[in-house]
Amino acid sequence: MTDPKMRIAEIEAAMLQPDFWDDSQKAQALIKELQACKDAAEGKGKYDRCNAVFTIVAGAGGDDAEDFARMLVEMYQRYAESRGWDVTVLDSHPNEHNGYRSITFAIAGKGAYGTLRHEAGIHRLVRISPFNSNGKRQTSFVLVEVSPELPEVEPGDLPDDELEIQFAKSSGAGGQNVNKRETAVRITHVPTNISVHVSSERSQQQNREKAMQLLAGKVFAWREAQQERELKGLAVEKSVKIEWGNQIRSYVLHPYQMVKDHRTDVETSQVEKVLGGDIQLFLDTPPPIE
Repeated sequence: MTDPKMRIAEIEAAMLQPDFWDDSQKAQALIKELQACKDAAEGKGKYDRCNAVFTIVAGAGGDDAEDFARMLVEMYQRYAESRGWDVTVLDSHPNEHNGYRSITFAIAGKGAYGTLRHEAGIHRLVRISPFNSNGKRQTSFVLVEVSPELPEVEPGDLPDDELEIQFAKSSGAGGQNVNKRETAVRITHVPTNISVHVSSERSQQQNREKAMQLLAGKVFAWREAQQERELKGLAVEKSVKIEWGNQIRSYVLHPYQMVKDHRTDVETSQVEKVLGGDIQLFLDTPPPIE
């Protein structure tokens, strides 16, 4: 495969030739290729300046996992607030204990995605369960997905024949009328089985547009992760089980206090500070690309 930087140099040299525009169709194709090569040369930094969209899903652990999801939501919200960034909830499925089965929210701030994208993965909590009368130690797992909020969806990014679109009554904010019409939208990208659900907007069309935008970002993040796996010689990952053995970070509250990132071995005993939003230690040491 040609090195993108070498190809960029070749095309830019060709553009300096006086006959470059003699064949306008070929010239336009080369310009398009030049932009693609520049995007490839930028690698994962292509959308680093974009806002970040988080989807947090409770996994193994029942009520504890759903409560852990709440803890992570608050951790990221407090970190965002410390940076002066805005947080907007796009969709949520809470339980009766103020936890979350799943939640999607956007963090708006310059460089939010580039700063937070390595938070994606499975997070593990070990503690004495507040939901267990026997006072036993409980381990629970939560999946954190992070994708860029793309400025726009290109026409060919999500072909219609690859999408399944469903509508439902919204249970979110928006007044009494919101429950009378099917305004909530779920869109699934069939080839990857990636789906988004949006209920934050007032109209079905607004929710559909937002869902398409979020889905495009998720598909981009998925493809980016698969490219990294291919570079490492690993097989394409079709799905990840939200359970033991796949975690990127552990938060241990009992029998000792520690937060450890298993990719970088960065750790701290200041668990409460981390859960309070002080995660800069981990963000300053991103995982290596092998």
